[in-house]
Amino acid sequence: MLRNLPTLHIPNPKQLITTSVLTAFTFCLSIGTSVAQTDTRIYDIIDAVSEDRLRADVKKLADFGTRHTLSDTVSNTRGIGAARRWIKSEFEKTSQACNNCLDVFYQSDLVKKGTNPRIVKDVAVVNVVAVQKGSKYPNRYILMSGDIDSRISDPTNYTDDAPGANDNASGMAGTLEAARVLSKYTFENSIIYVGLSGEEQGLFGGKGLAAYAKEQGWEIIGIMNNDMIGNIEGVDGVIDNRTFRIFSEPVPPTETERQRNARRFYGGEVDGISRQLARFIYKTTKTYMPEMNPMMIYRLDRFGRGGHHRPFNDAGFAGIRIMEAHENYTQQHQDIRTENGINYGDTFEHVNFPYNAKLTAVNAINLASIAWAPPTPSNVGIGGIVEANARLEWDAVEGAVAYKVYWRDTTSPTWDNSRLITSGTSATLKGIVIDNFFFGVAAVGKDGHESPVAFPSTIIRD
Repeated sequence: MLRNLPTLHIPNPKQLITTSVLTAFTFCLSIGTSVAQTDTRIYDIIDAVSEDRLRADVKKLADFGTRHTLSDTVSNTRGIGAARRWIKSEFEKTSQACNNCLDVFYQSDLVKKGTNPRIVKDVAVVNVVAVQKGSKYPNRYILMSGDIDSRISDPTNYTDDAPGANDNASGMAGTLEAARVLSKYTFENSIIYVGLSGEEQGLFGGKGLAAYAKEQGWEIIGIMNNDMIGNIEGVDGVIDNRTFRIFSEPVPPTETERQRNARRFYGGEVDGISRQLARFIYKTTKTYMPEMNPMMIYRLDRFGRGGHHRPFNDAGFAGIRIMEAHENYTQQHQDIRTENGINYGDTFEHVNFPYNAKLTAVNAINLASIAWAPPTPSNVGIGGIVEANARLEWDAVEGAVAYKVYWRDTTSPTWDNSRLITSGTSATLKGIVIDNFFFGVAAVGKDGHESPVAFPSTIIRD
């Protein structure tokens, strides 16, 4: 039973939507701090992303000839072995520049021949991991990943050239660059930058690292999987250097039967942890990079296809895929050739580096925003059945100086209305009928950074 909850008086529906400016102003007055509407460090992070470094990294990766998971591991100039050693050396250079702030290591698993038709011989699937430990919550991790491996038309051909410039040297280069930029800062939560292998052969690198995270007891906040973030000219003829897609599944595959049954009566079929991560990225991008056009795609991945966030979702972690909006299939998984005047193949000249830099910045600012934020509230309860008011209550969050109660129309993809709660861990929204909206709660840190929103998980009954 909840009693004596603080009441937020809302005079009429026209006053329900709280703008970001008013929110920030109220926050400053209520908390008595100098918190600004935005964190200027985020703009510095955007400016620090280098097109030149991305161009050099993509060129280097493409010049390994092939990075097929089953390719050469002995050569210093060709194959996935040379590529992963170079990636590890780049992470180590970044670590040296930040006084050894990154823990760089290989994480590997043996995949046996015949595991699936694409594994034609035993292979060690090796990921390259760089961990930047948080100062306050070192066991809470937000991940950015790119794929190391590449392929051509035949997924079992591990000898012919497969430069994989866009798929996925662009995502791997973005991950290396994000590490260079963010390693200059200290965060409360930990960040992991990782190159995953075995994606084209069956998402084996993601499976291995997700299992490793479980074994180590890591608390994974979420994974931002970057797979093809360098192409602006689609096979559909559209040229677009501002739009990108955020793929997210609706609810975790690990939910219980009880949770599934609850959704029938209380809603939440589009409010799983991965969908909340997608909304967080959408909001952060629109706040700090309004020139960009993030598209939230309500789907795990492209139709019938897969990416390296999925193994993390399968393990119960929040995970999304960030990628270009318009794909060019003449450059994906293609033998290098010319037919009917069309140049096929995923080669260096097709990558657009201003766009690659923009999507790298999108990742970096979201990694930073989450890593600077307090944890997401837990045990969020909601009440107000057959009442004129909606009521929420949640557990206190260490490091939170305030909370944001969000609500939206049940058909809206984004959290459109909010109230700042400057004291206590409960709120009553007068005049807001619980039946007509979805609700959530975020924790707010001392610098104004918010956690991802928590959807209610319990019902308050009087």
